[in-house]
Amino acid sequence: MSLQLDHSKHSESENKFPVIILTDNIMGEANIGSLFRLADAFNIEQIIFSGTPINLKSNRLRRTARGTFERVDFDHTENIIETIESYKSKGYEPVALEITSDSLALDALILKNDSKILLIVGNERHGISQLVLDTVQTKVHIPMFGNNSSMNVSQATGIALYEFSKTFLTFRQK
Repeated sequence: MSLQLDHSKHSESENKFPVIILTDNIMGEANIGSLFRLADAFNIEQIIFSGTPINLKSNRLRRTARGTFERVDFDHTENIIETIESYKSKGYEPVALEITSDSLALDALILKNDSKILLIVGNERHGISQLVLDTVQTKVHIPMFGNNSSMNVSQATGIALYEFSKTFLTFRQK
């Protein structure tokens, strides 16, 4: 018989995945809460919010995040371009999750054993700003097979983190 495990029986890892999520003006409180849950689930290093400051008093954010905002390291930046440049100088590869004329399919991105990713995700309505797209060399998209060319930002972020985690787990098992 298979038993569903509760949170107390779930094993946690001390090892952080070398990923930082950088948001380009995400404003939806449910999306922000979902990003906290994803950051916790994938044990990434940090979330950096740019644009409108987040409202941690929002009931919608708090319900969606389910307390993960208390465990996940996060920050806010006033200047997303300076933040990208700063993390590039620290060895992070900026990767914009946006379908563009020169984006690669997400599963075609080749990570190295020592890769550190600054995953940039965009606003719910407008995506990643042109200024950021002009700054970032690597852009990836999730191949889609229906008529719609986009999906919810937190869902897309979850797919990207899962793809990255498969590679990082393979490196750790070697």
